[in-house]
Formats: sequence, structure tokens, C-alpha cells
Amino acid sequence: QVQLVESGGGLVQAGGSLRLSCAVSGRTFSRYAMGWFRQAPGKEREFVAAISWISGSTAYVDSVKGRFTISRDNAQNTVYLQMNSLKPEDAAVYYCAAGAWQRSPSGYPYWGQGTQVTVSS
Repeated sequence: QVQLVESGGGLVQAGGSLRLSCAVSGRTFSRYAMGWFRQAPGKEREFVAAISWISGSTAYVDSVKGRFTISRDNAQNTVYLQMNSLKPEDAAVYYCAAGAWQRSPSGYPYWGQGTQVTVSS
């Protein structure tokens, strides 16, 4: 089992920044890729970014490239999503997930509870 706890969401003005954190625990979490997904009301859950615990390789959806950065702290067992230049369309509930190295939510068996990000225009 892998346990994930997100934090860091909130309300920010367009153009502002937030950093999301995902604290990870469990026996074998380092075997998994870590992903951030988001889901806005009435929309499907969307891949945002992923990182490999082992190699540090990263991947992003095109809409956040150059604005968001995913990173990991192996000592703290924490994954971060630094979000800069936020836009109103970035508003959603953001979820941390652990699973296979892919962009589909179906490949991630472990999920956090989600954290709300609201961007005012």
C-alpha cells in the first residue's frame, strides 16, 4: 500500500504561484512513478505532470510546460508541483497519484484526497 497526502492548494490571483506538496509513505512507493492530475467541475481528470522516483525523469501536459515544475525530495519522501503564472483555466482539484509511468489516470492505483486550486481573474 502507498499513502499519499496533498497540501498547498488555495486561492491565488491570475499570474500568481502556488506550490503543491504530496507526502508519500508505504513500503514500495519508490517503485512507482508519481503523477499530478487535476479535475475541474464537469471535466474528466487530466494528466498534468509525472516524475520517476528513480531516474527523476519528468513529463508534462503541453498546457503547463514552462509554467509548472514537478520535483521530488527523496529524503523527505515528498513530491512537489511548483505552479507559476497561473491562469484561471488551471483552477481544479489537484490530485497526487502513484502508479505506472503513463499519462492515463487508469495506470495509477494510489491516489491522494486532492487539494483545491482556485485562480481568480
